[in-house]
Amino acid sequence: MGIVDVAHRIERDASLPADAPTVVLSNSLGSAMSMWDAQVPELSRVAQVVRYDVRGHGESPVVPGPYSLDDLADDVIALLDRLGLAKVHFVGLSLGGMTGMRLAARNPERVDRLVVLCTSPRLEPTQGWHDRAATVREGGTSTVAEAVVSRWYTEGFRTSEPARVASAIATVSATPAEGYAGCCEAIAGMDLRPDLPLIVAPTLAIAGDDDPATPPPHLQLIADSVQDGNCLVVPDSAHLANDEQPGTITPAILRHLGLTH
Repeated sequence: MGIVDVAHRIERDASLPADAPTVVLSNSLGSAMSMWDAQVPELSRVAQVVRYDVRGHGESPVVPGPYSLDDLADDVIALLDRLGLAKVHFVGLSLGGMTGMRLAARNPERVDRLVVLCTSPRLEPTQGWHDRAATVREGGTSTVAEAVVSRWYTEGFRTSEPARVASAIATVSATPAEGYAGCCEAIAGMDLRPDLPLIVAPTLAIAGDDDPATPPPHLQLIADSVQDGNCLVVPDSAHLANDEQPGTITPAILRHLGLTH
C-alpha cells in the first residue's frame, strides 16, 4: 500500500556525541511507542533512541489493509532515510521483532545489531489472524482488547498492577481497527523461517518464560537459525516482557548492543 510516513520520536542525552549509535525501537501489535517507556531513559543516556508507531497504530497514519511485512519494513527504511541514518541497532517486540528480522535479512547493510523479543518467524494457524482481522473490522479493537492484554502480562502482574493493565487495555482499544486488522494480515502472510539463516547481524532473542503467544521455543529457533544468535529466557514475564521485567531486559539489551560502560 505504499510507504507510510510513520510517527516517531527521537530521544538522546544532551551530552551524547554527534556520532553516537542509534537504537530503533519497534512496537507490537495493538500497542504504541509508549510501550518502551521503561527502556528509553537508560538507552537514551548511551545512544540516540528513535521509537516509532507502526502504521495504523498510535500517531501513525492509517491506510487500507491488508499490509505485508515488507510494507512495514519499507516504512522503517523510509524513516531511516528521512533521518539520514545509514545503519542502526534495531530492537523490536512481537510484530516489531518480525519487522526487525525481515529488515536484517533483506537490508543487512542497515542493521548493526538486532534484539527481538517475544516474537516468532511464523505464527500459525494463519486463519486465526484473518479471523481476528475480521472481528476487529466489524466490532472495533475494544472487542479483543481484554483478551489481548491477558496475554501481555502474567496473572501475578495483572493482579498487582491493575492500573497498568487498564492502561494497556485502553491502548489496544484506541488502536484504529483498520491498522490493527491490516497488521494481523501481515502476520498471517509471514514466514520468516527461510530468512533466518540470512541474518548476519548479531542477534539476541528474548523470551518471556510465561508467554502464551510466542513461547520460548519460538525465540530459541530464531537464535539457533541466525548466523550469530543467543537466546535469553526471562522468568515471570509474558508477552510484553520488556514492560513486566525491565530490570532484567533493559541491561540485557544494553549488553548485547555494546552500550554498557
